Amino acid sequence: MRIQYTRVSVQVPATSANLGPGFDSLGLALDLCDELEVEATTGAVEISVDGEGARALPSGEDHLVVRALRRGLDHAGAPQTGLRLHATNRIPHGRGLGSSAAATVAGLLLARGMISDPDALDDQTVLQLASEFEGHPDNAAPALLGGVVLSWMQGGIARAVELSVAEQALRPVVLLPTTTLATHQARGLLPAEVPHADAVFNASRSALLVHALAGAPELLVEATEDRLHQDQRAAGMPESVELMRVLRREGHPAVISGAGPSVLVMAGARAQIAPLVRRFVADPAAWRIAEVPLRQLPAAPVVG
Repeated sequence: MRIQYTRVSVQVPATSANLGPGFDSLGLALDLCDELEVEATTGAVEISVDGEGARALPSGEDHLVVRALRRGLDHAGAPQTGLRLHATNRIPHGRGLGSSAAATVAGLLLARGMISDPDALDDQTVLQLASEFEGHPDNAAPALLGGVVLSWMQGGIARAVELSVAEQALRPVVLLPTTTLATHQARGLLPAEVPHADAVFNASRSALLVHALAGAPELLVEATEDRLHQDQRAAGMPESVELMRVLRREGHPAVISGAGPSVLVMAGARAQIAPLVRRFVADPAAWRIAEVPLRQLPAAPVVG
C-alpha cells in the first residue's frame, strides 16, 4: 500500500449518545463539525488548532487525530510519514458531544484519503478501529455514518445500522454548560449492577424510541425515559440532571447528552426552552442554548 494523496481534508460531526434509554447503543449526529486538513511531509509532526482545545490539546504524536491516522496507515499497510495537521474545532470538549470520537474518526478518514486503496479502510474497518479507541461504537457510529444510528458489539466486532427517522420527529436543541465532565469520571458513578426491573424498563423504552423516531414523535417523552445511567450520574452534574427533569416535567423530551453535562432536547425550539432554563439555572450566562439540526451526511475525506 502506498501514500497516493498528500493533502486530505475531512469534516466530522458532533454526536450525542444514549438518547435516554439507549445506553452505549443509540446515537445521533449533529450538524456541528470539526474540520481537519492534513499534509504529508518529510519532517516531524506539526499541529495547529483553532477553536475548541486550541491551547489544551497535545501538539505532537500524542494528539488523538495523529494517533488514529497512524493506526489507520498501519492497518492498511501504508508507510508512515511526517504530518502537518490543521484543525478547526467546533465541537466542545468534555461536554458529552463526542469530541474524542470525532477526532478518532477524523484521523482514520484522513488516512483513508491518503492511501492508494481506500477500501482498505472502508466504513466497517473505520468503525471497528474507532471503537477500539473509544471502547464502544455509540459515538463513533453516528460520527461516521450520520443520522441516527443503533450500534452494538458482536463477538468483539463493532456493528451499526442507520435508523429511519421521520422528518418531523427530530428537532434537536443542545443546552451547553460551561462546566465539563470527563467520560471516565461519569462512568465511575455508575453501579456495577442494576435491578432486573430497570433493565426491562430501559429495553422497552429503547424499542419505543426507535418507533417514535420513525414516525410517532408524540411518544418521544415516554420513549426517552431512563433508569440506568442519568439519575445515577447526578452527583457529577447535579444542575444538568435537575434541568433535564424540569424540562421533562414541562413535556420536553430532554436527555443527558452522552456522559454529560450537556442536555439534549430531542425535539423542541429554543424560544420555548430558553425561558425555562433562565428560570431554573443558577447562572443563565453559564449555559448556551442552540438549535442544532440532525446531520444526515456520512463523513468522508476529500483529497487535493
